[in-house]
Amino acid sequence: MAVRRFGFEVSRFPECSFDYRVVQLLLRSGIDVVLDVGANCGQYGEMLRRFGYRGRIVSFEPVKAPLRILSRRVAADPLWTVFPHALGDVRAPISINVAGNGAASSSLLPMLPRHVEACPQSRYVERQESEQHRLDALWERVAAPGDRVFLKVDVQGYEETVLRGAGDRMHDCAGLQMEVSCVPLYEGGLLLGKALDLAERHYGLTLVALVPGFTDPRTGQMLQCDAVFLRDGLPSRA
Repeated sequence: MAVRRFGFEVSRFPECSFDYRVVQLLLRSGIDVVLDVGANCGQYGEMLRRFGYRGRIVSFEPVKAPLRILSRRVAADPLWTVFPHALGDVRAPISINVAGNGAASSSLLPMLPRHVEACPQSRYVERQESEQHRLDALWERVAAPGDRVFLKVDVQGYEETVLRGAGDRMHDCAGLQMEVSCVPLYEGGLLLGKALDLAERHYGLTLVALVPGFTDPRTGQMLQCDAVFLRDGLPSRA
């Protein structure tokens, strides 16, 4: 196709999109609220709206530049709220490594050379101070009793710490989506194998989808993906 010469790919049907399929899982599971941790500029929330999710979205983003964009994006959406915090396993001041690729690869963890080699523009360019909170301490502010909660975590290797900070509230989550690394990209970061074991064995969730993510353009090797889990497994069709 001619447009591929310019780096674009055209798809006629939304059913061809991995994101569309994830939203269908949420809709069929009756999700009431999505907690979007590490929201950056709100790309995930915008995708949810584009493919038909109309429930509540609560985004967490501590880095200043994407937070400003995110705040403008949600201003006209009364069901989308923003917390300017990082999430972790203790409430404490933190120092975030801000990445040069629009802060998309920012993390509390040191970035390993493998990541920089595959995406040089992702190297850290500054540090910013912020506040870290536990999700279980904020739970009553973001979810009501009886809500079916879907937790989406994109925090560049820091996922396990966020899950620890959810405490027993993880068992109140109807679903979970985590971006995880297939190879070490951040020092001490959560890897795919452990993520699968943690979600399935510790939290009783069932893997329902893998969404391809960050890929090394030099080799074609996938370095990150999103793992999607539901508590009740695959929902039946309505």
